[in-house]
Amino acid sequence: MGGRRQGNPTMIRLKSSLFLPAALALLVVTAAGALAEDEAAQPNPPRQSWSFSGLFGGFDRAQLRRGFQVYKEVCSACHRLSIPFRTLGDPGGPGFSEAEIKALAASYQVVNDEPNDKGEVFKRAGLPSDFIPPPESFPNDQAAAAAFGKAPPDMALLAKSLKYERGFPWFIFDALPFDQFQEMGADIIYAILHGYTKADDPQWNLYYPGHRIAMPQPIADGAVTYPDGAAPTLDNYAKDVASFLSWAAEPTLAERKSVGWRVMIFLFVFAALLYFTKRAIWSKLH
Repeated sequence: MGGRRQGNPTMIRLKSSLFLPAALALLVVTAAGALAEDEAAQPNPPRQSWSFSGLFGGFDRAQLRRGFQVYKEVCSACHRLSIPFRTLGDPGGPGFSEAEIKALAASYQVVNDEPNDKGEVFKRAGLPSDFIPPPESFPNDQAAAAAFGKAPPDMALLAKSLKYERGFPWFIFDALPFDQFQEMGADIIYAILHGYTKADDPQWNLYYPGHRIAMPQPIADGAVTYPDGAAPTLDNYAKDVASFLSWAAEPTLAERKSVGWRVMIFLFVFAALLYFTKRAIWSKLH
């Protein structure tokens, strides 16, 4: 027959079996190289150890109080924190007493909710039910944007809104019960406060996306004196304020974990009771 000669099927399968692993290996190497270049350009924040991580983690009250002090003395100059004063006394939080909350609220001037009989808007001393007011220099986002080019973010949900991609296989482990990695925001806040690594460029930050940040380094060693004797270092400031902002974003975290464990224990016991009840009933029907 004068037809086109066909190749040996066995040889074709052999070549295919050799080509496929080589192609996959090349793909993996290329992807790893691209990932390495991307991480070199924009490294992920180093993972930190937090008291509130894991299944049984909870907030450190002393650390939260120090973190609030850092916010009040440093961050509040530009950033607002839209939480009521009274939440500072909630269980699992900084543990402020009722008297401390009243004194703290009264030290602020807040705009009254409703005008007086003459239609005038006035300010009064804050109450525990009031939200922590915005910075006096920037009473609204428009004023802050005019000063900075962009309004500094509200810190109430900052720790929950900050994310980054950890890549394969870490995102798989993050979802497992023994890990449940939920501290991305705290890691980013901590890293950004340590990311000012170019003294000649105050807007350059190693861990901020694009490396350009409107905020120059806000705090350095010795800026805040802790009354409990903790070392006044940048590392402590960064950890304390990151922990406090994590609590502000999710103040019921410890309670949620506790309820979750009680529900899981109930479900396990309930499942066991159902199993033994089923065995007891069906064993009599054989």
